[in-house]
Amino acid sequence: MQSTRDLKILAADFFGYLAVEKSLSPLTIRDYRHYLKRFLQWLDDNKIQPLPENINLELVHNYRLYLAEFHNKNKSPLKRVTQNYYVIALRSFLRYLITQRDVPTLNPDKIDLPKQEGRVVNFLNAEQVSRLLNSPQISDEIGLRDRAILELLFSTGLRVSELTRLNRSDINLQRKEFGVKGKGNKIRVVFISDEAADWIKRYLAVRKDDYKPLFIRYSRDRSEVSGGEKMRLQARSVQLIVKKYSRKCGLPFDAHPHTLRHSFATDLLIAGADLRSVQEMLGHESIRTTQVYTHVTNRHLKEVHKKYHGKQL
Repeated sequence: MQSTRDLKILAADFFGYLAVEKSLSPLTIRDYRHYLKRFLQWLDDNKIQPLPENINLELVHNYRLYLAEFHNKNKSPLKRVTQNYYVIALRSFLRYLITQRDVPTLNPDKIDLPKQEGRVVNFLNAEQVSRLLNSPQISDEIGLRDRAILELLFSTGLRVSELTRLNRSDINLQRKEFGVKGKGNKIRVVFISDEAADWIKRYLAVRKDDYKPLFIRYSRDRSEVSGGEKMRLQARSVQLIVKKYSRKCGLPFDAHPHTLRHSFATDLLIAGADLRSVQEMLGHESIRTTQVYTHVTNRHLKEVHKKYHGKQL
């Protein structure tokens, strides 16, 4: 019989805490589960009892050495940023044990993370955005749905989890705005462009169902409980939709829903929006998270300077 202080049991409680108290998305919780599962497996492989009191700096050091030497199925080493994700998950778990469960263990603040290289942000320029948005064939309901999804992602900068949670009743197409609950239950107002509102209207106009979700999946089996929750389009499906059209229109890399979020932010900043406003529209808790986009806009300004400066001399 497992002890209630067993890390495996405590980890299960931690995932419930992330879902209920922190309101993290299922995708984020899945990542935490994946990262901590490797740590717990490493303890088992090394015959270390999975108890909170056994976690110390030496153990964490040895675990990080293991991560540095680990190779995946393709025999590729873990990138430094990926190694850090594993350690960040472990630190969050330790902080939960101390602050929420009063379980004595290693203080997570003693675990340092190396300084990361500048984060690479992939975004689309205006011509690439136009190509992507115009990729779906709009002759059927699925094509109209996909066009509405792409337009809404670029128009609002929504996270994919925020988009898939939307119901028809959530969006005010007359005022072209709605409220959305983001990470940490933070509520923000989201604004829709005229184009995005128009495509959503066109998509909903051809829907013959009364399902609540704004975006639904299409399959042969349309048997459903009241409300249509089982018909709700899932995040993974949206990711595949964006990837499909990014390849169809010949983008230089596979785009993801977050690529359109990046493109939304950079489009605003390049046009002259201030960083604080963009922070609010993205739902970032800290301005430091939004500042990653200044590197992108700085590159854009450098290109403008190089192209136009001194041409009249």
